[in-house]
Amino acid sequence: MFGDIILILGKFVIKSVSGLGYFGVILMMAIESAAVPLPSEVIMPFAGFLISQGKMTLLGATIAGAFGSLVGSAILYWIGYYGGRPLVERYGKYVFISKHDMEKSDNFFNRYGSGAIFFSRMMPIVRTYISLPAGIARMNFKNFTVYTFLGSVPWCFALAYIGKFLGDNWNSLEGYFRKFDYAVLAVIVVLVILFIKKHLKK
Repeated sequence: MFGDIILILGKFVIKSVSGLGYFGVILMMAIESAAVPLPSEVIMPFAGFLISQGKMTLLGATIAGAFGSLVGSAILYWIGYYGGRPLVERYGKYVFISKHDMEKSDNFFNRYGSGAIFFSRMMPIVRTYISLPAGIARMNFKNFTVYTFLGSVPWCFALAYIGKFLGDNWNSLEGYFRKFDYAVLAVIVVLVILFIKKHLKK
């Protein structure tokens, strides 16, 4: 069933990018970066395939992808800023998030937020969801936008370039990146378990 959903989403992405061109890339990447499960590992490599067909340019696809990532990330940031923080402050104790944890998160994004945002944009799964804690921590929005865009450029460029290089075989990339998704997800699950275990001891 999960595979069928991925297949349906993939067809939706391909149809949208084929019909809307650069705007389709912007729209799909914006949706993906707003935490809706549309894989950028399909969006950008297919844009790369269209580059190989002479229907797009590598620069245009890269900028469109990075801009779309910025739009979607900004939406998720403001959701965290206005909606997430009050919820965490009020109900965080029920999921082991204390006031001290919130202060540590705020300090982290104040000191290292720019670097964290930049490098996380090149990591599967993390790149999509980092915007929410950045908003909850109320990271400086100007820095957030600048480093979100700059970090999204190499990710979008790499996927589009590989898709262009592979041509008709662009879709073979998804299987490789899916393995990285599972690996990153496993690490996240372990970290969450350790976090809960630590707080239960307290």
